[in-house]
Amino acid sequence: MEQFYYIYVLRSLKDGKNYTGYTKNLKIRFEQHLNGEVGSTRNRRPLVLIYFEGCLNQQDATHREQYLKTHYGKMFLKNRLKQWNNEESNLI
Repeated sequence: MEQFYYIYVLRSLKDGKNYTGYTKNLKIRFEQHLNGEVGSTRNRRPLVLIYFEGCLNQQDATHREQYLKTHYGKMFLKNRLKQWNNEESNLI
């Protein structure tokens, strides 16, 4: 079986903004973010994983990552995560 590539979205609990990336190993990459080993999210911790998708190859993953960073991709995520966003707002 082939290796999956994962597209993931993290939410910063510090500034409320999302970070989108892709990786071959979601568990290790998420731990790197949590430990401050990734420059782009180091000062935005704490972070929570709010969404991920699996792709069969790197090209599909990079295209999907780029899409999720567009206006339409952000609208897709907003609609996809509507329930999670409602639950999160009840916690604050």
